[in-house]
Amino acid sequence: MALVINSNPAATSASSNLNINNSLLQKSLNRLSSGDKIASPADDAGGLAVSMKMTAALRRTDAVSTNVANAISYLQTQDGGFGNATKMLTRISELRTLANDVTKSSSDKDNYNTEFTQLTAQLSNLLKEKFNGVDLFKSGGANLTVFTSEDGTQSVTITQADLNAQVTGVVAATSLTAAGATVTAVNTAIQNVATLRAKNGAQTSRLDFASEMLTVNRTNLEAANSRIKDTDVAQESTNFARYNILVQSGTAMLAQANASSQIALRLLS
Repeated sequence: MALVINSNPAATSASSNLNINNSLLQKSLNRLSSGDKIASPADDAGGLAVSMKMTAALRRTDAVSTNVANAISYLQTQDGGFGNATKMLTRISELRTLANDVTKSSSDKDNYNTEFTQLTAQLSNLLKEKFNGVDLFKSGGANLTVFTSEDGTQSVTITQADLNAQVTGVVAATSLTAAGATVTAVNTAIQNVATLRAKNGAQTSRLDFASEMLTVNRTNLEAANSRIKDTDVAQESTNFARYNILVQSGTAMLAQANASSQIALRLLS
């Protein structure tokens, strides 16, 4: 190879390669330190766009999962109310039967009536119960819509049950001898509450399955998003070591290329 002074193509080539490898080394370092495969939009513009959409979908999925969990808690609280109402109605029917005992004195029956009055008052209070300010029970019934997908295309309807209609006769009774407190009337109320409770259970079961599906969707969304944006540490560590060696060897070769000009100068001296 000729010795020249005005130009040094070997040094130029070595410098260019050094700059390229140094840039790749810095990118690799950024990926390892941040954990992000896409350090800038220029790395993968399409992948970044997809990742951003997936990240937004993940956030919405988390929000929907929270909403579904809250709806399940609402139904569980409502179910607790049904269970409580059933216990009180069962006790009222028991009191009515005990009050029919011919061996009981008027004083005994008054004691039963006292408990009956307290139970109907508590039953009336139960009808006003709320969950975070939302009525558990509503006269005439009402529906609440629970969205179960992050895109808002799927939903489940849950019910603010009309418990009042099922127990109103019992609550309105002023004594165990009133028409609303007959064993037949109370048993009918118990059966009606059981029907409401079964509907509550069906809605809860459906939301449980919806919640499981949200968990599956989230897991797979997160995995897909990770493949796009997260650094494969093993692979990137290999890349980092490679670029680091190339930068070091490039630096050494650039020094060697620059030394050739010095040889030409020594020949002139």
